[in-house]
Amino acid sequence: MENNAPIFSKSDSLKFFRTLNKRVNDYFKENNLKKTGNWKLHLKTIIMFSIFLTPYFLILTLDLPLWAHLLMTIVIGIGMAGVGMNVMHDGNHGSYSTKPWLNKIMGGSIYILAGNVYNWQVQHNVLHHTYTNIHGHDEDLEAGRIIRFTKHADWSPVHKFQHYYSIFLYGLLTFNWAITTDFKQMRRYIKRKLSYGEFPKPFTLWSTLIVTKVIYFSIWLVIPMLLGIVWWEVLLGFLIMHYTAGLILSVVFQLAHVVEETEHPQPDENNEIENTWAAHQLFTTANFAPKNWLVNWYTGGLNHQIEHHIFPNISHIHYGKIAEIVKQTAAECNLPYYEFKTTRSAIYSHFKHLKEMGRKPQLA
Repeated sequence: MENNAPIFSKSDSLKFFRTLNKRVNDYFKENNLKKTGNWKLHLKTIIMFSIFLTPYFLILTLDLPLWAHLLMTIVIGIGMAGVGMNVMHDGNHGSYSTKPWLNKIMGGSIYILAGNVYNWQVQHNVLHHTYTNIHGHDEDLEAGRIIRFTKHADWSPVHKFQHYYSIFLYGLLTFNWAITTDFKQMRRYIKRKLSYGEFPKPFTLWSTLIVTKVIYFSIWLVIPMLLGIVWWEVLLGFLIMHYTAGLILSVVFQLAHVVEETEHPQPDENNEIENTWAAHQLFTTANFAPKNWLVNWYTGGLNHQIEHHIFPNISHIHYGKIAEIVKQTAAECNLPYYEFKTTRSAIYSHFKHLKEMGRKPQLA
């Protein structure tokens, strides 16, 4: 990844963000609402943690047949993704609560989801939210050499088949977090002195990573084995849990940015991006299934990625209400507002985009 960060345009003749920000602030003032979570988010937190942890304790305390054990691990994976999208995500954006200590606790739930707070905040809050869809800066576009998400990435013959095999690799997302990704990212981010806020001491970062990994693997692997569950059942369940969560999270992430409509701009010869940061988010982000209450509820509002990217410090429980404000303001400023009416249509667009990116560049 390049260290020379792109510069966004300062020219906003239509005053898009200034107008939008005022309208959104007025909405909260007029309705006497806080921008953070409320009882709806607190109730959802209880539900998501229940889906995530109840099956785990059932596995530990009941003598379940293999099929029931593995079914429970699928449910754990569903809960794991749910906690990540609804609780951890808002917590690490500081939008879960007005209380910093509560945000820290909820954001820290990532430690039992296989991740690390420091790494996640750098990759997501700093790199992804700032340099959305900019190749070489947004690490969400990085998938090694096996998947090509943007035309700016190198092409290889195997990419011709990526719209077939990519879905099978998506399930490995959180498993990679647990095993290798966190260690690689931490080494890279510390070297570049990246942080979300004040840069922590490297010793503290590495100590936290090692201790939390030991606790993590103790919870999900060691304890079940010590309580008498056969080792191969534990490992199989661990893999199924991660594959379920990884598949859900990967698909949700990709539908927001890696679809046909969204752009992948690159800086010009002066290292400048054509649009302002706020307008850039509109060109690189898409919503999906905005009227589907179940999708909206379970994904933690990540189907309203446009609203989330422009207002990351507002809790997702408000996105449905402020979406019309964002959409109207974008239209007035003649800016795009990409939106898929259904999840199915967004998935279709994603894999169609993968197929296009898999074609040899000179033929594309």
